Amino acid sequence: MVRADELDFASFVRANTAVLLRTAYLLTGSAPAAEELVQDTLARLYPKWERVSAADAPIAYVRRSLTNAFINERRRPASRVLALDTLPERRDGRDAAAELADRDEVWGLLRTLPERQRAALVMRYFEDLPDEEIADALGCRLGTVRSLISRGLASLREHSAAAAQWPQARRFA
Repeated sequence: MVRADELDFASFVRANTAVLLRTAYLLTGSAPAAEELVQDTLARLYPKWERVSAADAPIAYVRRSLTNAFINERRRPASRVLALDTLPERRDGRDAAAELADRDEVWGLLRTLPERQRAALVMRYFEDLPDEEIADALGCRLGTVRSLISRGLASLREHSAAAAQWPQARRFA
């Protein structure tokens, strides 16, 4: 006999896997790493699913656990792996090289940020979450979220400006 919490868990997974995978991909920069992060998070939460489903917003609870798992994993020295994308096999009229260069630049800039700043920026600008949900996911206060986002954006601007000037300075050397 299937228990009610098992059905609730299965229903949650079906309804929210795509959202969780997108968040995990934006955090990790790799589809396989994102799938593993989501799978590990859900497997870790399954035994205590009654507590998760009793939360005001189960998706926020799972997203917070996912973000914490990412941050904790990144702290381990062995986990620092460079993620690479592949080019599409067929031409579809887009400038794939320019898109890939832009994407690589964004990933490179995001990788320069501390994990909490990266997580805050991903949740704000890629997941379009309000500050309150980001604070809940990161386990911090609203002011801290705004500070993380502000410092993260300032750091991205600084690194982006430096990267834009570097090829010009190299030409004149």
